[in-house]
Amino acid sequence: MTLRLGDTVPNFTQQSSEGEINFYDWAGDSWVVLFSHPADYTPVCTTELGEVARLKPEFDKRNVKTIALSVDDTESHTGWISDIEDTQSVKLNYPILADPDRKVSDLYDMIHPNASNTVTVRTVFIIDPEKKLRLTLTYPPSTGRNFDEILRVIDSLQLTDHHSVATPANWKDGDDCVIVPSLKDPEVLKEKFPKGYTEVRSYLRMTPQPNK
Repeated sequence: MTLRLGDTVPNFTQQSSEGEINFYDWAGDSWVVLFSHPADYTPVCTTELGEVARLKPEFDKRNVKTIALSVDDTESHTGWISDIEDTQSVKLNYPILADPDRKVSDLYDMIHPNASNTVTVRTVFIIDPEKKLRLTLTYPPSTGRNFDEILRVIDSLQLTDHHSVATPANWKDGDDCVIVPSLKDPEVLKEKFPKGYTEVRSYLRMTPQPNK
């Protein structure tokens, strides 16, 4: 199946490095970052898994759980985790799904035949507490994922879900935001944005981040 933004992601039950996981139950009311890997013992992915482990306090602050996937089995994962912890100097603190039957890979459309018929591409899925897909990113094998960018997107999604703003190019938490164009009533604007705003154009109005 093809997953599009706003779709409810499919549930699954699959073995992992931390035992059997029912995805919906495991996710609970948290946001989730699910990121896939083509195979165990791959060099770029080894660095990525270590980086996500180091960033756990940042994900925790945002009510985000992380979970990786590789098409190899749990026995292989156990050996790879030992390598990750040794080479990246960090304790792995989240599960790696085992997907030798490609069940989850097929559910989430992680197999791209023109890249490989047998292994997953390196995709990131950001899923909200309602199990809605909010972002996908797909990387080539040669380029490590930028997890600072993934945290930035989560900050933007969580902010814009609760305030009538969008985030401009290169926005980071604490920067000014864009007021959504649909909001036009001056009294409503005054109420929603007590810090004021700057009208650069009628459609481009900048305001300090509302929740800061």
